[in-house]
Amino acid sequence: MSVSAAENAFVNDAEAPVPSSVRPGTPWQESNTRLPPWPKDADLVELVPDGPESSLRYFIDTGNLRVGSDDVVRYTLVAEGRNGVRNLSVEGIRCTPRGAYKTYAYGTAERFTPVEAEEWSDISGDGTERWRHDLWRFHFCIPHGFKPRPEIDMVRSLKGRIAPRQNMGFLPD
Repeated sequence: MSVSAAENAFVNDAEAPVPSSVRPGTPWQESNTRLPPWPKDADLVELVPDGPESSLRYFIDTGNLRVGSDDVVRYTLVAEGRNGVRNLSVEGIRCTPRGAYKTYAYGTAERFTPVEAEEWSDISGDGTERWRHDLWRFHFCIPHGFKPRPEIDMVRSLKGRIAPRQNMGFLPD
């Protein structure tokens, strides 16, 4: 039994059902930025990641924590070993649904050396980079808003003046 076109309840339209007012967006583009100055010890705030204890202590330079016009949160990380040796990196985090990061430079002898052609990478929630996940999830980004918090709120959160889990937008477990 065949159905005529007049009896067919379905619309066989080749065009996608998108309103005419919807226009393609402008693709995201990263801003050019300069490397920050070497961090001062007075501006370092310790970050204690969730999860198992690490052999490193992590610090964020709150004096040079910035949100760029491209909505990238740029910061200097200081990772300090038990023997006091410090590794520094200048990084950026994007507040995308799963988070993305990029390393801009590494620091030695009070100088930063830029990293050539570094690509954006996904943030992993486990392993040795748990601290980066915590920055993205609890301190730098607005939950479900996919945009950075105001810089002052980031610093307050890092200093413990706002409970990190309070910032998540979820009810406590």
